[in-house]
Amino acid sequence: MSGNGAQKQPLLDLRGLSLSFGGLTVIDGLDLHVDEHEIVSVIGPNGAGKTTLFNLITGAYRPDEGDILLDGESLVGLPSHKINQRGVARTFQTLRLFLNMTVKENVMAAQYGHTRSSIVEQMLQLPRARREEREINAFAEEKLGFFGERLMGYRWNQPAYSLSYANRRRLEIARATASRPRILLLDEPAAGMNPVETHEITELIGKLREEGGFTILLIEHDMHVVEGISDRVIALDHGVKIAEGSFDQVATNPRVVEAYLGTSAAVTK
Repeated sequence: MSGNGAQKQPLLDLRGLSLSFGGLTVIDGLDLHVDEHEIVSVIGPNGAGKTTLFNLITGAYRPDEGDILLDGESLVGLPSHKINQRGVARTFQTLRLFLNMTVKENVMAAQYGHTRSSIVEQMLQLPRARREEREINAFAEEKLGFFGERLMGYRWNQPAYSLSYANRRRLEIARATASRPRILLLDEPAAGMNPVETHEITELIGKLREEGGFTILLIEHDMHVVEGISDRVIALDHGVKIAEGSFDQVATNPRVVEAYLGTSAAVTK
């Protein structure tokens, strides 16, 4: 073991990450880290490169330069499903649920990439496949239980399309947690929500860390959410990190104000 003075390795570590599309640089020499059990929010105006960042981490895009390390091991070049198996799960700005499947089936589906029984065992319903199916069912119920009555009881067998928008957001997060991730990437979880729903989702994200034990990297436009839960905030503009620190430090940074407002005037609270 390292001595007490040794610096702890970040759970997620992005080093010199760059990506261009057709000569347009969308991520430019980005260094970013997330420590275990931390909530880090990424903010920035539209076109800042935030969702592209998530796409790089999850393997949808491959960086032109730089490295992406999870627990010290590179994820670059791995297909998305392998990155998920390594412990990275995400939600999307635009909801991606199986709307005709039940609430519980949506969460169960996230676990099938982690099963050990073969397709033949599953087709013939051999003992290992049946045991895994029971385990997946119980685990899905446990994950849904974390979200309280919104996704409990009779809702388990309802189709996902019958849920309210806010509960669909909760279901997508529940499905992401079901793949047993080391880190959750949440892409604008409060998008489209009213103030009451936004407050509830902010509390839920805090609970995911405090009670669920998750490490979270968050993209969010709603500054009330960012202020309420972030250990650190990172601001991007055109793929470049322009500020990093506490919410107050970043929100009052002249470069951040200029990126959002086109002026170097101070942020007023």
